Formats: sequence, structure tokens, C-alpha cells
Amino acid sequence: MDSDNHLNARRPEVIIEANIPFIRGILEPVADVSYLEPERFTPETVATADAIVTRTRVKCCEDLLGESRVSFIASATIGLDHVDLPWCRSHGITVVNAPGCNAPAVAQYVFASLLSLPDFGPLDGKTLGVVGVGNVGRIVADWGERLGMRVMRCDPPRALAEGATGFSSIEEIAAEADAITFHTPLTRTVDCPTFHLCDDSLLAGMTHRPVIINSARGPVADNEALIRALRDKRISNVVIDCWENEPDISRTLLDMAAVATPHIAGYSRQGKIRATQMAVDALTAHFGLPATQWSEKMADGAKATISAGLIAASYDPMADTAMLRRDPASFERLRNHYHLREELS
Repeated sequence: MDSDNHLNARRPEVIIEANIPFIRGILEPVADVSYLEPERFTPETVATADAIVTRTRVKCCEDLLGESRVSFIASATIGLDHVDLPWCRSHGITVVNAPGCNAPAVAQYVFASLLSLPDFGPLDGKTLGVVGVGNVGRIVADWGERLGMRVMRCDPPRALAEGATGFSSIEEIAAEADAITFHTPLTRTVDCPTFHLCDDSLLAGMTHRPVIINSARGPVADNEALIRALRDKRISNVVIDCWENEPDISRTLLDMAAVATPHIAGYSRQGKIRATQMAVDALTAHFGLPATQWSEKMADGAKATISAGLIAASYDPMADTAMLRRDPASFERLRNHYHLREELS
């Protein structure tokens, strides 16, 4: 890896995943930039890069970066499942993501999906369980209350840090909620692992036959367990945007789900602008480059004007469901070329 003095004497080399929107032309005045499709990120193509900007399809680990001089990774998403964080930390590589960038869009997706279910009925008076109350879950919970729902919040790490008041256990949510929506990271080794958090055991305790919504990470919900729960009528419907084994998704679950979309819950125009701004701003700060000028400022989606009517009019998840069902093999193409929708203003 080059010394800091050498880097300060030249423009950093930055490789950007080609499908990241709103980024072309932004860094070119201060860096040497190239764009690659995810499959073209190889040890050879990143060998001389100082930084990479990715989404979730580029696996950032020793196999890719071991012989490179990369010192900075920006993920223009909220998730970091694709980054080997311990290895990066041990090798002095700074990693940043874009927390909360897509929260209003995910809230729009969750409630538009519930409103599209003919058997669910009005939201007012229903009980919503929100599992994971971070940047996204907070806005989902807030919107739920503003829409007249009783909201139960489950977040064991926050409950441990802040006290149990205001939080429910996941078992309480399973027993009482009419809809349960997951907004956790994917973790396997911490005190509160989320891998297969929604499994046969949890689904067996769902007494109200709730709607299950997964717009977090695919393996948070055991997809085979969801199929069994639908067949056994332990749950009423599934809304699934994040799948196990993407893009090779379960055709059975695709057929059975009420709403089935290609990992686009957070894909609003404003959310993508936020993510790109956050990634670029972190990169320029890391390398001491001049700050970039943005023609569009980040809006505060948490303050959006909402109502059931506005949400239903703003987005129809059944259109995306129909496209995925017509051609399940097009999952990645539908995701990469998604027509970004507008958030509520």
C-alpha cells in the first residue's frame, strides 16, 4: 500500500460499481475514477485502487483486496453483509456505509404492501410489530403510529442499553401482532443473532395469523419455514423483498407470497441520492479532497406528510410483483434497472 505522502502527491484511484446511481461525474474533478460491473471486481482490477465504492454484490474480503492498496471502502447502501469487517479493520481499511438512507422508501414499501392486501383491511386499529428499531425501523414505527396502528417495538440490543420500557419481546409480538415487519441487520455471532430469526419456532407462536414482511436481509427469515407456515395457515400472508440465496430465489415462495419484489424496497430516487451523497462525502473527507457540490440536498423523509391514501397512490407493489413473477430469472436485471420511485414529500 502506498504511503500517505505518496497518496497526497497524486489523485486517488477510485473504482465504483457501475450500477450506483447519481455518482457519475461527481468525483472525476478530484480523483481518477473507473466504473465496473460487480462481476468485474477482481484482485487484478482493484490492485492499484485506493478506494472502492460498492453496493451489496461485491464481496469485500481478503480474496479480493489482499494484494491491493485499497484503504477505503464506501458502501452506498445501509448493509455491510458483503464486507469482511474484521479483516478490513485488521488491515487498516476504513469502511463506511449509508445508514438510514433508504428509511422513508422502506416505510413507503411496508405500508403500501399492507394496503395492497385485500384481506388485511384498514390499518387503523391493527397491531404492527417492528423487529429492529434502528434507522429504518424507527421511521416504520413512527409511520405506523401516525397511521393509527398500535406499534410494538422489539430491539433487544436497544432494550439492553436503554432499558426495557417501550420495548416488547419478539415472543410478545408473535402472539399479538397483525403484521410483523423485520428491519434488522444480518448477524450470526453477536449476543442477538438475526440469522433465521424468523424460523419455525417463532412462526409457531403466531396466534393472530399475521402478515410477515421481510425487507431487511434475506436470511433473517428462513424462507422454507415461511413456506411451511403459509401451508399450515399459521400466517396469513408474506411480503418479501429480501430473499435467501438472491438472485436464485425460491420459486415456491415467489408463487405463495402476496407481495414478492426483487430487493427494491428502499429504491427511491431520494434514497439513492442520500446514499450516494453519504458515500462520496465520506470518501472526500477520508482523502482530504475538496467537498463536492450537490445540486439536490438530502430531504428529511421522517417529516413526510403521510396518509393511507397518499401511500397507496405513491407506490403499487403489485406491479413489481407481477414483473418478477413473469420472469424470476430477471431478478438481478429488475433490481439493477429499477425505475426509482418518488418518496412522499
